[in-house]
Amino acid sequence: MNTTLKATALALGMLVLPSMTMAGSLENLERERSIVVAAIFSPGMDSGDRQNKIAVGKHRLVDLERILLRDKSVIGKNTPQIRRAFENYDLTFIVHASVEKNLSLTDHWLEQVGVSTHSLMGARVGRR
Repeated sequence: MNTTLKATALALGMLVLPSMTMAGSLENLERERSIVVAAIFSPGMDSGDRQNKIAVGKHRLVDLERILLRDKSVIGKNTPQIRRAFENYDLTFIVHASVEKNLSLTDHWLEQVGVSTHSLMGARVGRR
């Protein structure tokens, strides 16, 4: 009876514990990209800290972009997330695309989301 109780407790424990999931190369890239974009627009950082955080993130992004491009497990998959990532190349592979267009990471991001220097200079601060 004691072993039956232990076996039942072990089985219930296995059901209750959350299953471990491994993030793939695309998920890791998206996570790091969101950290860099958050650093770009963080109002609480001074410019030196912002540039340092962007530089570190840029090096990580280069590695993660290369990993994703060479990931053989992505080749056969046709999930919406993977399709969307490759359709939006300039936002997914932001470092490679910014180098190709000879723009800084920040300028490239702003250009891709439709914000230009001209539109920023023409904007006025107001309350809605």
